[in-house]
Amino acid sequence: MAPPTKSSDNAFAKLPPAAKAGLGIGLVAVIGAFYYFAFHMGVTDDLQRAQQRHGQLQTQLQDAQARNAEYVRLREELSQREGLDRANLRALPAEAETASFLQDLNRLAELSGLSIRLVEPRPEEPEEHYVRLPVSLRLAGRYHQLARFFYNVSRLDRLISMEDIHLSNPENEGEDVNIDVEVLATTFRRPDAPEAQAAANPGAPPAAGGAGG
Repeated sequence: MAPPTKSSDNAFAKLPPAAKAGLGIGLVAVIGAFYYFAFHMGVTDDLQRAQQRHGQLQTQLQDAQARNAEYVRLREELSQREGLDRANLRALPAEAETASFLQDLNRLAELSGLSIRLVEPRPEEPEEHYVRLPVSLRLAGRYHQLARFFYNVSRLDRLISMEDIHLSNPENEGEDVNIDVEVLATTFRRPDAPEAQAAANPGAPPAAGGAGG
């Protein structure tokens, strides 16, 4: 068997340099095109999809952060409103709570060193937005004890007005003066619907029912 000829090698070797360069460039172009279509385009598509997904996730994250910030704001606002409602309910309760009110007055008078001569609840006085609950007090003690009593009353959560203050029978006791005190201690409660309507329309017939004490 005859050995293979080397005609093809001889033919390529006989080509001029320009032709060889053209063949080399063509070969490189074919390999580059194959690489581009086989690898680069697939990677580019994956990268574009990943970038789109990243953008979607960023948008979702920003939306979630905005919703969370709004939730925190609303929760704090609700907490503040609930705290304000509790404070308002302590200041102006829905019920008279007369027994608790009288206990507070007695306790504070005794803590202040005053002698209690009279504690007399008076009838309620309905108004449009509240109901007055007056209590007549007669106390005896010294000026500084009376001032301490008024100060302690002012620090209670419940709204209390000290009205019609009358001082009488001053008696010197060393450097102090003992006095008798008459004062109208008035607290308040929220009216129920019939009471509020009756207060707003004094000429209307009274509605059945009423608030408890």
